[in-house]
Amino acid sequence: MASKRGIGFPAVLRFRSRRPVVSVIRMSGIIGRLGPARAGISMAGLAPAIERAFAQRSTKAVALAINSPGGSPVQSSLIQTRVRALAEEKDLPVYAFIEDVGASGGYWLACAADEIYADGNSIVGSIGVVSAGFGLNEALKRIGVERRMYTAGERKGMLDPFQAENSRDVQHLKGIQEEMHENFKQMVRERRGDKLVGPERELFSGAFWTGRQAVEYGLVDGIGDLRGTLRDRFGDQTRFRLFGERKPFWRRRLRMAAPAGDDWVAEAIATVEERMLWARFGL
Repeated sequence: MASKRGIGFPAVLRFRSRRPVVSVIRMSGIIGRLGPARAGISMAGLAPAIERAFAQRSTKAVALAINSPGGSPVQSSLIQTRVRALAEEKDLPVYAFIEDVGASGGYWLACAADEIYADGNSIVGSIGVVSAGFGLNEALKRIGVERRMYTAGERKGMLDPFQAENSRDVQHLKGIQEEMHENFKQMVRERRGDKLVGPERELFSGAFWTGRQAVEYGLVDGIGDLRGTLRDRFGDQTRFRLFGERKPFWRRRLRMAAPAGDDWVAEAIATVEERMLWARFGL
């Protein structure tokens, strides 16, 4: 006669296997490379987590937990494309949940989802392209430093922050930005479709809104948090498995070390730019 223990153990396993599972991919931070010793959200860093999230047994859906003010349009596009490809391959629904901010590239990531949710106070939108930097040529003059740069190609040094601004170079940059902006707008149109409400000149102006306002514009499907929304959808027994970029030990050590040589300048500028990008949205 079998013992109660022998009967109960497989029963527990069968019960657990029937519980629906949602894979959660965390995407938090600036998108792209930040400095010599730091890396933000990138395709290379997230690819293993994305693959594992879609490969889990008993997975009913994949959720994206997004908290990003944006960054690289290329990395945003690569990640969004990979998520969509796996969603179609595995036939799994994808839900995005915007936390503090899902703006610019952060909203691009959210558009990988079939449905997007946010907190009422989340910052959403900023569908545009921006390039920012500093003009340091006057500072060099004040401290008596001469800038030396040698190039092959008359425009190889365009937009160098240590040289005076050139109108021709600025016009060239704006042309690139217009093309990127059009690609961004087309992706949003394709992903959101008839959900979008309001004139495109407003939606795609680069402005941003609260989560509740974003619902009115059709940029977001509803107000809700990840666990509550998905347990309403799949049941109270839903389990969540978290996936995210695994930062290697050497990178954490490198961040604690002082940058050497000219790297300290790039690192200082990257830190300021990162802080400004978050601060733009009040964070």
